[in-house]
Amino acid sequence: MCGRYALGLQRAEIRALPGYPNLEVAEWVNEDNFIVSSALNTKANHNILPEIQPRHNIAPNSQAPVIRRRNDSSPDLQMQTMRWGIPYGKVHAKNQQAINARSENIMEGAGMWNRYRGSNRCIVVSQGYYEWQTKGKDKLPHFTKHADGKLMLMAGFYHVSDETIPTSVFAIITTSASKSLSWLHDRQPVILTSHADITKWLDTSSHAWSAELGKLLQSAEGLMCYQVPKEVGKVGAESPAFVQPVATRKDGIEAMFAKQRTKQENKQSIKRKRSVSPVLSSMQFEAATKEDETKGKKPKVE
Repeated sequence: MCGRYALGLQRAEIRALPGYPNLEVAEWVNEDNFIVSSALNTKANHNILPEIQPRHNIAPNSQAPVIRRRNDSSPDLQMQTMRWGIPYGKVHAKNQQAINARSENIMEGAGMWNRYRGSNRCIVVSQGYYEWQTKGKDKLPHFTKHADGKLMLMAGFYHVSDETIPTSVFAIITTSASKSLSWLHDRQPVILTSHADITKWLDTSSHAWSAELGKLLQSAEGLMCYQVPKEVGKVGAESPAFVQPVATRKDGIEAMFAKQRTKQENKQSIKRKRSVSPVLSSMQFEAATKEDETKGKKPKVE
C-alpha cells in the first residue's frame, strides 16, 4: 500500500468539496513544468488554468496532481502535475523507483528519504485509495475514503530533476494500518485531516525535519471501506463505478437479491393465476351453457 487511488474530479469540483481546507493554490504547473496560472505573467497562451483529467484508477507512472509550496521562502502553494514514482537513482526505470515511502524509514532518516524529508514535502490529492483483500486464491479490491466524502489528502514527497527538461515525480508516505483497517492490509497512507497539520507538513521554510513533523505520520481512524469491482485491478481501466460499492452495482449483491425477490414474486403470481383460472373457467362454462340452452345451441368451450 498504497498502489492505486482515485481522483475522478475536475479542478472546480475539487475546490468545492469539503476538506480542501482553504488551500489557496496560487498557480498550476503542468506535466511539462510550464506555469499556467493567469495570476502570473507567464508563457503566452498558458493563461487559463487547465482541467484535471478525472481518473478513477490512478496507478504508478501515471500523471496526477500534488500540492506543494511554490518555493521555500513563500507560503504560497501550487498544484502541480507529477508522475507517481521516485527513482532510486538517476535512472528513471519503472523497476527502479519507489511509489511509497515507509514512515519508519523517514523517522530514522534512513536511505533515500533523508534527502526529501526536510524540504520536499507535498500533499497527494485523492478521493480515496484501493487495497486488495486476499481470500484464498481470490483478491477482492476495496476502496477506502472519508465517510463524509471530503477529499483525502495524503502526505507525500516530491522530486524535481535538474535536467534540461525537468521531470517531476512523487511518492506517497505509508504507515501501519489502523485497528479498524488491519484486516484489509498492514499498511495505509498517512492522511492529513486538519488545516493545522496540513500547514505544518507543507511548511518547508526551515529545511529541517522535526519531532513535530514525525507526529503527523500516524494512521487515520474513522474511514469508510467497502468492496468494489474487480475490474479496477486492470491498469488503464477507467470507470466511475470503480469507487462505488459492488453491492449497489447491477452485478452486485443487492441487485442479486432484488432479482431473487422478483423471481419469487413472479412464481407466486403464476400460482395464484393457476389456482383462480379453473374457478373462472367453470363459472364461464355454466354461464355459457345457460345462455346456449335458451337459444337451443350447444355451448362453445374455448
